[in-house]
Amino acid sequence: QVQLVESGGGLVQAGGSLTLACAASGSSVTSYTLAWFRQAPGKEREFVACISRSGFYTYYADSVKGRFTISRTNAINWMYLQMISLKPEDTAVYYCAAAASPSGRDTVYTDGSNYGFWGQGTQVTVSS
Repeated sequence: QVQLVESGGGLVQAGGSLTLACAASGSSVTSYTLAWFRQAPGKEREFVACISRSGFYTYYADSVKGRFTISRTNAINWMYLQMISLKPEDTAVYYCAAAASPSGRDTVYTDGSNYGFWGQGTQVTVSS
C-alpha cells in the first residue's frame, strides 16, 4: 500500500511559477513509478509527467514539455513538479499517482490505468 498527499497548489498569474509536492508513504515507495496527472473542470483526467523508480527516466506531455520538471527524492519519499511559464489552460486539480513496476523494471507509464494509488489532489488556478 502507498499513501500519497499532494501540496503546493494555489492561485498564480499567467507566466508565474509554482512547485507541487507529493509526500509518499508506505511499503517500498522507492520501487514505484510516480506521476502527475491533472483534471480540469468538465474534462477528462490527463497525463502530465512521470518519473521512473530511480529518477533516471522521465516523460512529459507535449503540452507541458519545457515548462514543467518532475523530480523525486527517494531518500525522503517525496516527488515534485516544478511549473514555470504557467498558462490559464494549466488550471486543474493535480494528482500524484504511483504505479508498481513489474519485475522491478525502471520504467515510466503514461496511461493512468497503470497507476494503482492516487492522492486526493491539489488545485492549481492560473489567472489571465
